[in-house]
Amino acid sequence: MTEPVINIHPGATKWDIRQKIWDYIEEKNLANFPRPVHNRIPNFKGAFTACAKVSELPVFTQTDEVKVDPDKPLEGVRLAVLQARKTLLVPTPRLQSGLFNKITPPQGASKEQLRVCSTSQGVKEFSVPVGLDAKVKVDLVVVGSVAVSEKGYRIGKGEGYADMEYGMMVAMGAVNESTVVVTVVHDCQVVDIPEELIESHDLTVDYILTPTKVVKTECKRPKPQGIIWTKLDTSKLEKIPILKKLLALEEQSGKDVTLGTAPAAGEPGFPADYKPKRQTRRREKAPEDRESETVSQRRLPPSVTTVYLGGIPPGLRVSELKTALREREAVPLRLTWQGAQHRAFLDYTDPEAADQALEALQGLSLNGHNLQAVLAKSQRGGRRSGLPNRRPKPATAPKTKPAPSECSDDTHDEKTKQ
Repeated sequence: MTEPVINIHPGATKWDIRQKIWDYIEEKNLANFPRPVHNRIPNFKGAFTACAKVSELPVFTQTDEVKVDPDKPLEGVRLAVLQARKTLLVPTPRLQSGLFNKITPPQGASKEQLRVCSTSQGVKEFSVPVGLDAKVKVDLVVVGSVAVSEKGYRIGKGEGYADMEYGMMVAMGAVNESTVVVTVVHDCQVVDIPEELIESHDLTVDYILTPTKVVKTECKRPKPQGIIWTKLDTSKLEKIPILKKLLALEEQSGKDVTLGTAPAAGEPGFPADYKPKRQTRRREKAPEDRESETVSQRRLPPSVTTVYLGGIPPGLRVSELKTALREREAVPLRLTWQGAQHRAFLDYTDPEAADQALEALQGLSLNGHNLQAVLAKSQRGGRRSGLPNRRPKPATAPKTKPAPSECSDDTHDEKTKQ
């Protein structure tokens, strides 16, 4: 057993472990875009090298259908599955529109087309939904992780989706005790996780793939045997409609579907050590406060690089743009919203992150309008990293009261001076 890079102190909670790993990855600059990695499955450097090892596993050659999470660092696994001409199932984001999408590449797809199909945008454009009543048999499940131990204990980002997805697959007969579960992580994410932190709904893993090694965990702890309804409450069912359908089906079959009650704090239906996302939220402001919000004094890294996003259609809300950025995995460190001028400015950690965002945003269309993503003028022809980014002053516009912003801590409005 290899000595972990990060030591976990006795008495640490799951959130202590997550925070320690996120902090370490940021401090050591071990991740690619999107950054920061807090509250994410880290897109670590070397992810494609680690993902390539999936084809070396005996189960990979024997399986026909593979379920792979939509996380950015698992893009290489999704590509390997498509290149091997296997059926690729990807969970719908946050389970909002069902359980799976089956990826359907164009007939005779080239290597480049398969690469596109493996991305988050490709998953949206080249897929068909798979419902609870579908006849699916999954022999290999690949999940993202924040932390994992060589004993097979896994910690996700704290929202429980991988555990729920597996429980739903059990309920629909898509997986059984022989299904192999694999996770792909950076070497520093392999730590000693105390067994007492692992609960009955937590998914364990059989293999760990890192850029330097393949670990067979020999985990003896049983995987979830279905959805544990007492871990959920009515608010979770409202957020995830497919859970309602599954509850009705299990109730009809005579199973106990008694729901739990919402915990006093944290996300309903999940462990008591759940904490709110500290990196992206703050207390709710009154509408009048939101409307007068200006650029905050949040300190940005000296290498910050700004992308100009033009062509924003009238009536588009900042929350809709933020959703589109999340879906394309182009979330900036800071978003400056100038909706009245039909533009926004996106600050990224460095030129590399900005380049990746520019690539992801090409072809972006919202409300029937094509948006234009380019480097901000101050960045072109020299990328003046380290210099402060200056926003052009908005042109004078008619006095129209904008809708209250739904911004988080790293979203800002710049108001026109009348």
